[in-house]
Amino acid sequence: MLLDYAAGALPEAVSLVIATHLTYCPECRAEVRRLEAVGGAMLDSLPPTEVSSSLDAVFAKIDAPQPPPVPDRLGGEAWMPRPLRRSLAAVPTPRGTTLPWKRVTGALSEIRLPTPGSTPTSRTRLMRIKAGQAMPEHTHGGTEFVLVLKGGFSDQLGHFLPGDLAISTDAHVHTPKADDDGDCVCLAVVDGTLKLTGPLGWVMNRFIQF
Repeated sequence: MLLDYAAGALPEAVSLVIATHLTYCPECRAEVRRLEAVGGAMLDSLPPTEVSSSLDAVFAKIDAPQPPPVPDRLGGEAWMPRPLRRSLAAVPTPRGTTLPWKRVTGALSEIRLPTPGSTPTSRTRLMRIKAGQAMPEHTHGGTEFVLVLKGGFSDQLGHFLPGDLAISTDAHVHTPKADDDGDCVCLAVVDGTLKLTGPLGWVMNRFIQF
């Protein structure tokens, strides 16, 4: 995944997850720098080719006036990683608030993030699970990437703390539970639908969309 990230080959939503993870992980930052250096050396070794006439258009875009900086409304959220701040700035926020959380269940609130290039079945969002509370037992119709930003949670895959990335597929059934010492805030990217698997899951799936 780091190689695909360095090459710019990841979907934008997954790239956002990796970019945010890099703010926590010095080892991965060093690896991405190494991969980018290798890619640069490979480009330098290629024979020169004739430049396309579209280069003028590229320079025109570079010289065009830059858009104004996005206002940072998250001054009180010092823990929020920088890659997420621009995405959150595009989310409408009620006056007097910083993060526009929307309640989904008694234990879960979310903020859906706009991510260009997402498919109809993919979603990018911030999730907040109340301290000591658990999500319903579920699996996924695709792949789920969950990066912990604040607090922590445990499930059948292990215990995850800030900077940790959990990757689940349709082969995993899990019940994430937030640590008891505080709410757990995560960045989640899901490709495919969430499917509840508990005793009443087959009924609830018809009425609840996560």
